[in-house]
Formats: sequence, structure tokens, C-alpha cells
Amino acid sequence: MDGIYFPGLGISLPNVPEGITIFGVTIKFYGILIAIGFLFGLKIAMSEGKKTGIKEDDYLDYWLWMLLPCILGARIYYIIFNHTEYFGEGISFGESLRRMIDIRNGGLAIYGGLIAGVIVSVIYTKKRKLYLPLFADNIVMGVLLGQIMGRWGNFFNREVFGSYTDAFFRMALPLDHFRNEGTLSYMTGSGMITDTMLKNTEMVNGVECITVVPSFLLEGLWNLAVLLFILWYRKRKKFDGELSMFYILLYGVGRFLIEGNRTDSLMIGPLKISQVVAIMCIVTGLVVLIRNYVKLKQGAPIQCHRPVSVPKGTADEKKKTKLMDPSLKKEKASGTEEEENPPEDEEKVPENEEKSNREESGGKEE
Repeated sequence: MDGIYFPGLGISLPNVPEGITIFGVTIKFYGILIAIGFLFGLKIAMSEGKKTGIKEDDYLDYWLWMLLPCILGARIYYIIFNHTEYFGEGISFGESLRRMIDIRNGGLAIYGGLIAGVIVSVIYTKKRKLYLPLFADNIVMGVLLGQIMGRWGNFFNREVFGSYTDAFFRMALPLDHFRNEGTLSYMTGSGMITDTMLKNTEMVNGVECITVVPSFLLEGLWNLAVLLFILWYRKRKKFDGELSMFYILLYGVGRFLIEGNRTDSLMIGPLKISQVVAIMCIVTGLVVLIRNYVKLKQGAPIQCHRPVSVPKGTADEKKKTKLMDPSLKKEKASGTEEEENPPEDEEKVPENEEKSNREESGGKEE
């Protein structure tokens, strides 16, 4: 009844709880994984910041700034596009308020959290006089890791699945689990569990199951591929902000394709809101990337800080950074720059240089 199976792959998990109970209080694995994702994301951002001239404390403070807004953003986004679950005839004000506050059973939309995170990032970097494109580049790897872990939280919650399938990668969910949770009528009424699923149930280990596309797994694997690409490309990037734009573009592509198969999508009229936002992400990423590639081709100056591994304990541990500024090349070509730029792999910031970390990370926006 509480199992999750992948019969085509020979994987049988007969007892998959949704959480753990401590002193009578159930703590969902979804929340635990999200919290762990936040911590790992912070660690990655601090590590990348150290390699690109931004103080670790700047990212620690940022995480404190954005923690609550991102949770609120994810919740508000979900409520806006699923408002009938919280407001309507027969739902009192007190009940409506209770449902909105109760997030233990899910109801967080990643897009809402990302939108809130972007708003906080803009405000925070302006206040701290940090260069937003570089700041964002150092964050995206942690964001992706958090999203991957969050999708496994969906696995424990038996949510974020797609339509019926009998393919070898199908995921089988016992109907008795939803009956015992008292959610079967809601799942069928909302269209998450479709008539096609109910007409094509499969007996797995003597249990009647619906077999569905494991959308959570597909999106998790896509995010992992994007993360591996960014990890590989980050020392090859051509300008600050390129990594964050690649993230926005590639995440949008994956989300648009996978969302098309999901049965639990938030809707705006006949459209899946996540696909609409995904298209906006794709367009934004493409426009910014193409614009900056054209600028580079024309020789325009665009800052580019690449991460450099710095031995711990050295005097300039937080000061070494690779900087490729096209304006230097342009000046050299025009004969106004007499001193040759050092090779990229050997460029160092002198120990006696009096510039602050924020000045090195580009305390001004372009």
C-alpha cells in the first residue's frame, strides 16, 4: 500500500514513507530535502564566490535574506494559480487561512521561489554594491542542486507524475495509498489520476497500481545534466552572467517539454502556466546570450570573472581571480595599451593591491 515500484526496471520499494514522526509530529521528507538543498546551495555559492573575489559572508547574508521570501514566493505562486483549493463557496475565512498556511502536504511551486529569488538578488546586490551577473553565476549551481533534491521530495510525496504509460520506465503507485490518505477522490476529480490510468491498472506484488510517467525523475535528470554542463563550462565562460542565462534557457527548455506530460499542472485558462513561464525563460536566455555574444564579437568590454582554485591560508586567498576584459584587447589593438596582458592561466592580482573584493568583482553594473 505504501510501496513505489518500477516494474519494467525490476525495482520494488514496498515501504516508502512520506516522512518521519518525532514526538507525534510528522516531518515530511520533502521539507527535509528542501532544507538540505538550501544548505548545499549556500556552500556551493560561498565556494564559487571565494574563487571569483566575492566574500563568503556576502552569500551567507544573501541566503538569510532570501530564505523566507523564496518559500513565500513558491507558496503564493501556487495559491494564485490553484486558488479554488483555498477560496470558494463553503470555505470559511478561517479554513481558507489554515489551508494557505499548511504547506506540510506540498503546494510549493518552484517558479514562484525562483521569481522571489531574482527579486531579492536584484535588491541585495544593489544594496551591497555587488555585480549582479557574477553574483548570479555563482548561485545557479546551488539552485540546480536544490531543485534536484526537491524533485526527490516529490517522489516521497507521490506527486509530479505524468500521464499513463506502460513503457519500461513506468512508475507504479498503489491506489490503496491514495484511498487510505483520503486523497483519491481529489486526485481523480482534479485530473491528476485520469480515467485512462484507472482503466489500465497493473497488479504489482499483488497490489493494484496506476502506472505513470515519472516526471519528477525526468526533470531531476535534466537538471543534473544542466548542472554538469555548467560545472564544466564555468571556467570557459565568456562573460559574467553567461552561466545564469544558460541556466534560465536550459531549465526553461526542459521544463516546457516535461510539463507537457504532467497531469497536475497549474493552469491559466487552457494553458499550463509553467509552460508559459518556460517560454519566457527561453526567450530571455536567448536574447541576453545573443546580445552579449554580438557585443563580444564587436569588441565591446564585458566583464568576465572565472573561478580560480586558491590554496587555503594564503594571504591573497580571496583576491585571486581570472579576469578577461575585452576592452584591454581593444586598447592593445589600437596601440594605446603598451603592456602585454599576462597569459590567462598566469594572471594574478598583486598582494599589495588595495582594491576591495567588491571592486574586483565589478562593483558596478554594465
